[in-house]
Amino acid sequence: QVQLVESGGGLVQAGGSLRLSCAASGRTFSSYAMGWFRQAPGKEREFVAAISRSGGSTYYADSVKGRFTISRDNAKNTVYLQMNSLKPEDTAVYYCAADRVVVTTTSKLWGQGTQVTVSS
Repeated sequence: QVQLVESGGGLVQAGGSLRLSCAASGRTFSSYAMGWFRQAPGKEREFVAAISRSGGSTYYADSVKGRFTISRDNAKNTVYLQMNSLKPEDTAVYYCAADRVVVTTTSKLWGQGTQVTVSS
């Protein structure tokens, strides 16, 4: 079973960029599909992006398509979320998740989250 640790959050002005990282422990990282989710205050956790085990397939929420890019480096046991053209509505705690097939909000493996705040 993997353990996940996110980093890279912070405060950025609207239009700026951040890159989030999620480091996984264990030797089975490449066996897991990975995803990023976010939760703003008072809102449900929502899907942001996902990537297949090999990295060959990626999926995005409509709200971030064209601005965010998910990628993974299986040699480094790390998944990334490059966030460009950030908007105040992107402000949330961002979580990475892992699952054997498809990551969803009901997946069992989660990191502790990293705060992203976008000022207007």
